Amino acid sequence: MAERAGHRGYIGARPLNGSRTPQHVQNIVIRDYARRKNLHYLLSAAEHTMPGSYMVLEDILDELPQLRGLILYSIFMLPPDEARRRQIYDRVLREGCDLHAAVEEITLASQKDIQAIEDILLVNRFATIL
Repeated sequence: MAERAGHRGYIGARPLNGSRTPQHVQNIVIRDYARRKNLHYLLSAAEHTMPGSYMVLEDILDELPQLRGLILYSIFMLPPDEARRRQIYDRVLREGCDLHAAVEEITLASQKDIQAIEDILLVNRFATIL
């Protein structure tokens, strides 16, 4: 089997939690995260701006057999639907990869890591309701 490449970055143009971060800044954050974690960073793929679009994320997931994993700018870039997120987590793990979120400094490398991500998303959802 050929050696897997590094970790593909994933950035976007849509607002996250009401804030918009320029794509070049998202790339700086991901590059710095990869450097600090000693991960081989591959260029980022930028998600489309259309609300609800995850086509680029799907393309990265299709690329997983050739990757070691992916680095999201933030976990808040994941789909809002929990069942869809769990499909993503399962696919990443099934391919022998890991998923990182640079802003939150969190890694999904096993099933036990899923709940920590889901807890952060749940707390954020309730915090924004208040």
